[in-house]
Order: sequence, then structure tokens, then C-alpha cells
Amino acid sequence: MHIYEIRVQGQLDQHWSAWFDGLEISYDAHGNTMLRGPLVDEAALHGVLNKVRDLALPLLEVRREQADASRHI
Repeated sequence: MHIYEIRVQGQLDQHWSAWFDGLEISYDAHGNTMLRGPLVDEAALHGVLNKVRDLALPLLEVRREQADASRHI
């Protein structure tokens, strides 16, 4: 499992978090939205990216980091 950070242009309200598979919503210094959290696989990532597309949100960046392996048993 990886942690993804997806940055889109503009600001989404916090209530969109559930629709984006529970990803945490925060905002950067430029007023853009950051969606961040674990996704189980690339299919889940593509599902989130499809939702970004469906809302016509300009995609600015996608970053991936390895989840902390010590938290998984």
C-alpha cells in the first residue's frame, strides 16, 4: 500500500473527503487542494483520478510514497 498526495487547482470543501475514498483534504499556500492518504492499489488511484476528471478539476501533481511497513502486520 502506498500513500498518495494529489494536488488539484482550487479548493474543495471538506465534505468531498468521503467521495474521494476518505482521503484527507487540506490546502496549500496557493489555495489549491491536497488530497492525501493510503490507496490499496493503482486501480484505486485511477478511481480517484477519474473523480478529479469528472469534477473538471485541473490536476497539478500526483506523488506517491511508501506506507510505513511497520504499521502493517
